[in-house]
Amino acid sequence: MGHGADKLVPLRRRAYVGGMQHYSILDLCPVPEGVTPAQALANSADLARHAEGWGYHRYWLAEHHNMPGIASAATAVVIGHVAAATKTIRVGAGGIMLPNHAPLVVAEQFGTLETLYPGRIDLGLGRAPGTDMATARALRRHMEAGDEFPQDVLELLGYLGPDDPQARIRAVPATGTQVPVWILGSSLYGAQLAAYLGLPYAFASHFAPALLGAALETYRATFRPSQWLAKPYAMMGVGVCAAETDAEAEFLRSSQILAFARLRTGRPGLLPRPTGDLSEVTPQAMAEVRQAMSCAAVGSPDTVRAQMAALLAEYRPDEVMLTGMIHDHAARLRSFEIAAEVMAEHTALQAA
Repeated sequence: MGHGADKLVPLRRRAYVGGMQHYSILDLCPVPEGVTPAQALANSADLARHAEGWGYHRYWLAEHHNMPGIASAATAVVIGHVAAATKTIRVGAGGIMLPNHAPLVVAEQFGTLETLYPGRIDLGLGRAPGTDMATARALRRHMEAGDEFPQDVLELLGYLGPDDPQARIRAVPATGTQVPVWILGSSLYGAQLAAYLGLPYAFASHFAPALLGAALETYRATFRPSQWLAKPYAMMGVGVCAAETDAEAEFLRSSQILAFARLRTGRPGLLPRPTGDLSEVTPQAMAEVRQAMSCAAVGSPDTVRAQMAALLAEYRPDEVMLTGMIHDHAARLRSFEIAAEVMAEHTALQAA
C-alpha cells in the first residue's frame, strides 16, 4: 500500500529523523466564474490524471457545504470519480468532517471505494463542520452538545478493521479493508489525538498556519506506535501558485485571495477571475487573509523553489500537500507541473 503512512505495520518507537517522502495535492474542486460544476468536476479529474504523471503521491478532496465555488460536497462520490479517471495515484479525503456523518456510513462509503480501487484510498478525518452552523444543522438534523469525535474515530476504525464474527454491526464491504485513516487539524487538539491513537497527522497550514510548529512538535513528541503506524508521519499543507514569472503568479493568485476575503466576510461565491485590483478588500481583511495564506510558495520556478526549501527546512514534514485555486484550468495545470518539478528536485537531493 505504498510507503510511509500507508504501511500499516507496527514497529518499535524511533526518534523523528525528518526527510520528506512524498508530495501530494489537495483539490477543493473549485468552480470558477463562467464554469459549470460539471466542468469543474471534469477539471479535477483532468488535474488528477496529470498529477499522476508528474509524480504526485496522493490526490485528496475536501468536504465543504453550501459554498457555490466548491463542487466536492459529496466527497466520497467525487473521490470515486477521480479514482476512476486515474490508475495508480492514491485518492482520498482531506477530509471528511466526521461530526456531519454516522461513522458506519463513512465506513461503508470508503470500504466500497477501497473495494473498487484497492490499495489507493485514504480517509482523512476532520472535526470541524466544514460549513456554517445553519448548514451543519441541516446536515446533522440534531446537534450534539458534547464532543464525540474521538469516540467516532475509534468506532470508524473498528468498522474498517479485521472481521469480528461476534460484532452485531458490520460495515459491508468495509470490514477488513484497513483503509488508512488520518487525523486532520489546525490546532493542537488534532495533533494530540493523532499522537495518542498512533495515526498519521495532516495540518491545515495552507489556511491556518499559526499553530503549525507547535502542533508538529506536540505530535512528534507524544506519538505512540500503534497497529496502524510505527512512527510519527506528519503532512503539512502548503499553498502554491507557480507561473513563469513572479508577476504572473501574483496575478493568478488574486483569484484565491479575493475568494478567501469574500468567504471571511460572509460572501462566498464562485472563484473570481484574476484581477490587478483588490481594492474591494479592506486593509484589515487583506492582512488577515495574507496571514492565513502565508504558508505558501508563490512565484516563478526559482521563487517557488526557494520558498519551498525554506518551509521544508523549518518544519521537516514527512509529506507536503500542495493546494491552490487558479481560475484558468491550463494555468492551474502549469502551476502544479512547476511545483512537481520543484518537489521532485528536492526529494532527489534528499535521496542522494
